[in-house]
Amino acid sequence: MPEFAVILPAAGNSSRLRGFDRKKPFVDLAGTPVWKRTVDAFIGRRDVTQILLVLADSDRSDFLTRFGDVTGIELVDGGASRAESVSNGLKLLSESIDFVAVHDAARPLVTQDVIDSVFAGALATGAAIPGVPITSTVKRIDKLGQIDATIDRSQLKLAQTPQTFARRILLDAYAQAQGKLHDYTDEASIVEATGYSVTVTEGSWDNIKITTADDFQFAEMILAGRGASPPE
Repeated sequence: MPEFAVILPAAGNSSRLRGFDRKKPFVDLAGTPVWKRTVDAFIGRRDVTQILLVLADSDRSDFLTRFGDVTGIELVDGGASRAESVSNGLKLLSESIDFVAVHDAARPLVTQDVIDSVFAGALATGAAIPGVPITSTVKRIDKLGQIDATIDRSQLKLAQTPQTFARRILLDAYAQAQGKLHDYTDEASIVEATGYSVTVTEGSWDNIKITTADDFQFAEMILAGRGASPPE
């Protein structure tokens, strides 16, 4: 069975999550920290043999105080950008790893169906990300804020995570992008820029990234709809 590593970036500053005294991965969601709900989506899978949680230096001490050494995950020092944080995780991959998935630590509601689909896509093509269709009309605006064009949305997708790649593809893409990693906002962008094709598999509207207080409330509603209760 191919082995997958999962890198979970959690080193951002959560500047858009207002009204909480902690960064978004460390806020409790229905009684469980966001980061732990995210980890739990992967930790029981037979094909996932390494999980790396990327933390800012300023968060490591508090994390260890609150949670201690967590069985099944490795802590990684964050970088100045998301891409640099992921690069730090790539340096710690076990030799046995065949595929690497990068998943936002602040997407705690990812389902096994989404993970299964994107892992299968990566196995088939070498690079895959989940995505959902855009349902609203998309307008492009000019510098004055006026509509410049209406964009055909039929071939547009909103990118999600976990973004999953053959190890050799992701390592090669990162090696080629050194020195300009800050130009990219996700792993697929780096892979695309270095000439590889990326498949889009079926994502889920539940697979939200918690960025604002409204997202947090929506996540609680999704969990309530699933009948989830806080773990003991």
